[in-house]
Amino acid sequence: MEYAIGADIGGTKIQIAAVDREGRVVDRHLLPTEAQLGPDQVMGKLLSGIGLILSRMPANARITGIGVGSAGQIDFASGTVAFAGDQLPGWTGTPIKARVEERFGLPTYVDNDVNVVAVAERLYGAGLGLDSFLCVALGTGIGGAIVEAGRIVRGAQGCAGELGHVSVDFNGPRCSNCGNNGCVELYASGSGIARLGSELIDAAKELPAWRADSREIAQAWLQGDPQAAQVMGIAIRALAAAIAGYIHMCNPQAVIVGGGVSETGSVFLDELDREVRGRTSPSVRSAYRLLPAYVGNDAGVIGAAAQVWLYGGNI
Repeated sequence: MEYAIGADIGGTKIQIAAVDREGRVVDRHLLPTEAQLGPDQVMGKLLSGIGLILSRMPANARITGIGVGSAGQIDFASGTVAFAGDQLPGWTGTPIKARVEERFGLPTYVDNDVNVVAVAERLYGAGLGLDSFLCVALGTGIGGAIVEAGRIVRGAQGCAGELGHVSVDFNGPRCSNCGNNGCVELYASGSGIARLGSELIDAAKELPAWRADSREIAQAWLQGDPQAAQVMGIAIRALAAAIAGYIHMCNPQAVIVGGGVSETGSVFLDELDREVRGRTSPSVRSAYRLLPAYVGNDAGVIGAAAQVWLYGGNI
């Protein structure tokens, strides 16, 4: 049997898995990132975790290569971290590809964490059979990936697809991550929804029954709470304005939405789709579909591993 090793590096956890060619996880190892301890410690955990998974593989298993998806902006050609924010302090400049290949002697591919999710969706999920689509990951922040002609669009330095930093209000609050004003991430991410909720609580004459937490606000909205509906309405309109801009710019066949915020379900996606369609011209609207991410919580490791077959010329 043929397998690839996939690793998904985030600010709070590292997941490493052995994945077969059908995109099935056959073994996994999960460990805390503990990013505050520094990049050498994170790299050490990555290498030891890959080693552990390899040691548990059957003797007749053929390991084709290793793929890594990491938070931050990645120089794909060199497999080096071009820039990482506060969630991975000191991670900028880390030569992930070189370190992994030096240790294990296997072909290694490294990309941004949302780009590898797009790989998973393209090969096994909602993007199957599509040549042109966008992935929007709604988590603590908003990540993105652009696929055109079946390929990830990376730009000059691997930084293309920073969809969370498209402004929906040039007079809005300043983004501490990029320096722009009114980034969609400030409104429609988990942290953005929590911020809006906190502002509503501060201004409210009658305190709501929920805390300024994105999951609590979303659940209260689903249950008909009018104050939560006010917050979610702002978040959905902001996200729809951004997605309408992406559609006019890229003319994709689909926009695939995943991440914790989108797990609110069909009510969220249906409302978002109505808002998007109301903001796009008929010429591009007719080609577009809004789709929920399919692969799920394992998309990071599955997509990371699938880079081995996609870029190694085996698909």
